[in-house]
Order: sequence, then C-alpha cells, then structure tokens
Amino acid sequence: MKFEHLLTEARHPDTARIDQLSTLEMLEVINAADRSVADAVHAELPRIAQAVDGIAERLEKGGRLFYTGAGTSGRLGVLDASECPPTFNVDPELVVGLIAGGDHALRHSIEGAEDDARQGAEDLKAHGLGAGDTLVGIAASGRTPYVLGGMLYANQLGALTVGLSCVPGSEVECRAKIAITPAVGPEVITGSTRMRAGTATKLVLNMLSTGAMIRTGMVYGNLMVNVQPTNEKLRNRAIRIIAAATGVDEVQAEALLDEAGTVRVAIVMQQLGIKREQAVQRLDKAHGRLRVALGEGPE
Repeated sequence: MKFEHLLTEARHPDTARIDQLSTLEMLEVINAADRSVADAVHAELPRIAQAVDGIAERLEKGGRLFYTGAGTSGRLGVLDASECPPTFNVDPELVVGLIAGGDHALRHSIEGAEDDARQGAEDLKAHGLGAGDTLVGIAASGRTPYVLGGMLYANQLGALTVGLSCVPGSEVECRAKIAITPAVGPEVITGSTRMRAGTATKLVLNMLSTGAMIRTGMVYGNLMVNVQPTNEKLRNRAIRIIAAATGVDEVQAEALLDEAGTVRVAIVMQQLGIKREQAVQRLDKAHGRLRVALGEGPE
C-alpha cells in the first residue's frame, strides 16, 4: 500500500504555509477548508438514503446497527451509538459502537490495533452480529484492516454492510453493499483525518442513526418524543415536548408527565382523553409509533 497515494494523505495546497500565518488568517484557512465538507456529504445523499432505509428495515425486523472503526473513526461511531439510548429511549444494545483496541482506545491512542483484521471479526462475533443486522464500517482512509476484517465477516453472514470512507475506490468502498464516500480531499494538516474527514463522518453518522430512528417511528414531527427525562435538563425538555405536541401549558404538561411516566404516553392521554393504561395499550398496539397510536398515520 502506497499511503501517499491516498486522498486523505495528500497535502492541501492552501495550507502549505499555515504555520506562518497570523492566528486569524490560520483560522480563516481552516474554516474555508471546512466549508466544502457539507458539499461532499451532500453528493452522497442518495447512498445515505439507501443506507437509512436498509438500517430501518432491519431494525423493524429485530435487527441491530453496528459501527466499527479505529482511532477517530471508531470514536465517532461509539459516540453516535452511545447517544441513541438517551435520545430515542432505545436499548443500549440496539446500536453498538466498536473501536479497535476496545474501550481503552476511546481515551488512549492504540494505533497498532487497527492493523488486526482478525480482531475486527472477533469483536463482532463477541457481540453476536447476525444476518439481520447492519454493519457500518468506518475508515477515513478506506483501508483499515480492523474494519475490513469486520466487513468481510459481516458479508459472509449476509448482514447489510455499509462502508463509510473518504477515499473513492477504496477497499472499504469495494467491500460494502452500500458505499458512502464523501471525498473531502486533503486535510488542513496533512493526514490529520480527525479534521475534515472526521467532520464528514460525524455528519453522515448523524444522518444514519437519526434517519433510521425517524423511519422507525421514534420521532413525532421534529419532537424527541422518546427522550428519557433522566436529569433536570431532559425533564424540562420532556415537559416542553408534551406542551408543544398537545397545546397545553407547561404546568399541565408537567402534571401529565408525572402521571404518565413517559412523553409518548402523556401525549396520547391528553390528545385522546384516555387513562394511562389505555394509552399504553394503544402505543403497544401501534408498536410504539405515536402518530399511529393517535390515529394520524397508517397501521
């Protein structure tokens, strides 16, 4: 592998003298380079949409979503996975983030771990990856052995594989059933893929998890109706969500939340004028889809 031929390892022509610029000029250059990242992601929207639909379809059938990566890519996958339970009130095992080197690698650099393709598969085996699941392999360079080993194993099982990289034509792209490749180009600091490539990766992961949760009924309008009110800020948000969805004031919304226990149950109680037990039954029958429980969507 000639690493110097990778797009993510190329030198950015506008930053060759960045260390000689004033601080403001330096930041202007970084910001200018970052502005193109959203455009690179936009070019991949058809593939991202295909992945979202594939993930959602498998989630609705009892499948799970896995992320695997090394270094920055792995940390971003773990971050996205860890945000899903508090945001959407899903089981912590529904979205699983794996990083080469294990959890210790979240805070410490364990660069050699990314070269172990066998471990990429073994980590997925340990977490019970199955044919009905989705694996998103994340590698800015598109050639990380840990990720490729995991994708090979997932393909052998028949799982859906999504490859997220920033190098067109990479091994990750070739090994994926759905390839998402925002080509952001050279980094401001040569090879520092925590920057533009990392930003592109975060944008795509936001879309994959959020889009799949929207498709599976975890969102009502643009309201986070599955939020867990586990601290003061989230309780306040839950009250405001109930108020926004039902039109009651926040005092009434707080009383509803206390009686119902969850945001969705509170909204169903208020909108349909029914007791908590009936609201729970309606939501269970609608498989948790609030719009269906309220009679606003197809069964």
